[in-house]
Amino acid sequence: MPHPVVSDARAKMGKSVEAYQHELAGIRTSRANAGLLDVVDVDAYGAKMKINQMGTISVPDPHLIVIDLWDKSQMSIVEKAIMQSPLGITPSNDGRVIRVPFPPLTEERRKDLVKVAGKLREEAKVAVRNIRRHAIEEIKKAQKDGEIPEDDAHHLTETMDKVTDEHIKRIDDIFKLKEEDIMEV
Repeated sequence: MPHPVVSDARAKMGKSVEAYQHELAGIRTSRANAGLLDVVDVDAYGAKMKINQMGTISVPDPHLIVIDLWDKSQMSIVEKAIMQSPLGITPSNDGRVIRVPFPPLTEERRKDLVKVAGKLREEAKVAVRNIRRHAIEEIKKAQKDGEIPEDDAHHLTETMDKVTDEHIKRIDDIFKLKEEDIMEV
């Protein structure tokens, strides 16, 4: 059974990887998908809401998202939220649904998006390394306090290094997939 410090660090690192994946979902690729709208918060009904909580989102073709709101009086608020989002897109509505067109990306814009994804990758790696550093500090403190012997502390430190390497590799793999997706024409 793994040591509680290692288990806790592994769980926290897993959450960092999940957070990184969620951030990447908001980076636009050449195809429209409903996940792109997850970065949009709408001030409606006195609270911040996600668009998928306000209506049905569909993707009829690779360059269009259609939002069918349950409460049509919220259309202008949702449109405004999409325009103010970092997606850089302009929606339109016909009184029944909101259409969000996604024009094809230019080569330059694709490279910029890869840089943004790379920056997010580095931030995720730093988060994982900080969790590692914290766990190793706990291990050293436990050794100093006599709670665990030196050999066990050394073994736990090696285990933490392996866990950290696993999570860094997962982050790199996720980045490579997203990079391929962004650069795909």
